[in-house]
This record gives sequence, structure tokens and C-alpha cells, in this order.
Amino acid sequence: MWCLYGLKPGQTQALVATFDSEQQLRAYVQWATLSVLPDGSRSFEQKTPLTGYRGFTYDEQRDLTRDEIDLPHNPSPSML
Repeated sequence: MWCLYGLKPGQTQALVATFDSEQQLRAYVQWATLSVLPDGSRSFEQKTPLTGYRGFTYDEQRDLTRDEIDLPHNPSPSML
């Protein structure tokens, strides 16, 4: 499983979604990105797990806590 984290300046990263593969995660981020600013920050589609974040990072599997189990798994544009 792959974990997608949203980034905001001055805050710790937040786990926002999980994916079965890195390819799915990267395709989703590409779709959800509206623009990339010169400073490298991004704006994302509304009503996505990345809404309100300025960047992202991802990592391979880790143990999820009980609160994180309800995160979107393999979100897609059709889920909007």
C-alpha cells in the first residue's frame, strides 16, 4: 500500500489517502493538480483529499492507526 500525504507550510504532513500502487497514486496526483507555481507549491482540485494543501509527498506502506483506516482508498475522479 502507498500513502499520500498533504503538505502545508509550517505544518507536519498529514496522511490524506492510500493507494494500492505507486502508479495509481502518481496518476491521481497528476489529475488532481490544477497548477504548479514557480515556488513549487501546487493548487489542487476541490473536493479531493489534497484540497487546501500546497504540496504532497508519498511513501510506501506503513501501519495505519484506527483513525486512519477511514481515509479514502484509491480515490478517483469518479468519486467526486
